[in-house]
Amino acid sequence: MNDRRFPFDWLLLPLVALVACGLLWSLSSATWAKSLPSPLKTWEMSKPYVLQPFAKRGELDQGVLRFAWYSLVLVAKGYSLALLAGVPLGLLLGMSKIFTRGFDPIIQILRPVSPLAWLPLGLILFQKSEPAAVFTIAICSMWPTVLNTAVGVRAVPQDYLNVGRVLQFTRWQMLSKILLPATLPYMFTGFRLSLGIAWLVIVAAEMLTGVPGVGGFLWQEYNSLIYEHIILCILTIGLVGFVLDRLMSLIESRFRTPDLAR
Repeated sequence: MNDRRFPFDWLLLPLVALVACGLLWSLSSATWAKSLPSPLKTWEMSKPYVLQPFAKRGELDQGVLRFAWYSLVLVAKGYSLALLAGVPLGLLLGMSKIFTRGFDPIIQILRPVSPLAWLPLGLILFQKSEPAAVFTIAICSMWPTVLNTAVGVRAVPQDYLNVGRVLQFTRWQMLSKILLPATLPYMFTGFRLSLGIAWLVIVAAEMLTGVPGVGGFLWQEYNSLIYEHIILCILTIGLVGFVLDRLMSLIESRFRTPDLAR
């Protein structure tokens, strides 16, 4: 039965929703939103960027996949720093009540700060656009990893810890054999949320700094009043974000142990 339903659930329904969105888009551009380009006009204007996705005609006149690649490189750098800082910080928050009492208020104060506020600080610290963008991505995207890792550590059953004490595990063995495997599902939830935030932040960072990338191209086309390319950038951002989330989900399924998966 599941095999027969598969095409309907995973192919036909998304196609129906896509057609409905296209019709709504066309209707809006023809009625109340006259300045909104229609799907056909958007495609006509965007064809050079889509059909030649890696072309480079100028610094901010390149194929859409080349722009996406520039953005992904910066996201990878910032996201890696976010995980390197976020996982140890989350483990400390989960294991140490003293550390939590001291640093949890600071984390709660810094966590809601917008990337629009962090980026100027990054420019002051590093004096260059790229390291400032990486800094902004890292500090904005690390918080879901920090908080979910801490929650995962606190959720480890006490029986697991008692077994480790009975076996006279060292701190490293307790961490590697008990805490990390049991916390992994929570950590991957944080990783996925952090990745989504990192991809959101890079767009804002590129728009403010004007560096080549999807965000920089979007801002340039907005200033040039080329609305078709704005829609192209929005669709590109959404599709790339969707692919990143699916890839993270695949990695999570590979790393989760059978016991944790149950």
